[in-house]
Amino acid sequence: MNPTEKYPYIVIEGPIGSGKTTLARKLAERFSVNLLLENASANPFLPKFYQDGERYALPTQLFFLFQRTEQVRELSQRDLFGGATVADFFLEKDPLFARLNLNDEEYALYRQIFQHLQLQTTAPDLVIYLQTPVESLLKRVEQRNISYENTISREYLTRLAEAYGEFFHHYDASPLLIVNNETLDCARDETALDLLLERIGTMRSRREYFNPRLDL
Repeated sequence: MNPTEKYPYIVIEGPIGSGKTTLARKLAERFSVNLLLENASANPFLPKFYQDGERYALPTQLFFLFQRTEQVRELSQRDLFGGATVADFFLEKDPLFARLNLNDEEYALYRQIFQHLQLQTTAPDLVIYLQTPVESLLKRVEQRNISYENTISREYLTRLAEAYGEFFHHYDASPLLIVNNETLDCARDETALDLLLERIGTMRSRREYFNPRLDL
């Protein structure tokens, strides 16, 4: 089953360590479609943010905002020429990080800039939210061993996971598949990926859930 035939623009979302980039790559490679990735390593402020979040939160957030703005414009250009796209982020989640990391004055400034950009975003045809326990996030962040991520605390990942959960509890702009990502390992297990693709193929409503532990 090729999900991009029914859902030409798919977004994979989830907290740091949830595996969203790996899954996006897998889908794009399997079905030979466009891949749009968040380029965190290009943000020069990100390593500094993990060392001193209070000082570097605003420049880190603004860099990501402008980077994602350009990627959204790139996606709009792709739409003109057709072709499916799988992405590991969407712009709508940008304020989630801003609210989590910025103080009130910085967030007010961020909102002014965000609104001034007046972005016309393309709503995804499907969002897959990888709902991942904090213990799993910690383990996966440790396994991928990116130097500046080694300072990420359990507290921060807990707050981030809760913010994602709250965001997607209210999200209704696109069809949404919420995946219990505790045991689903699409990075190493092709069977897990096949199960996910099968579940996408059976979606009938705008909000559905997939708990692989019940199906394996």
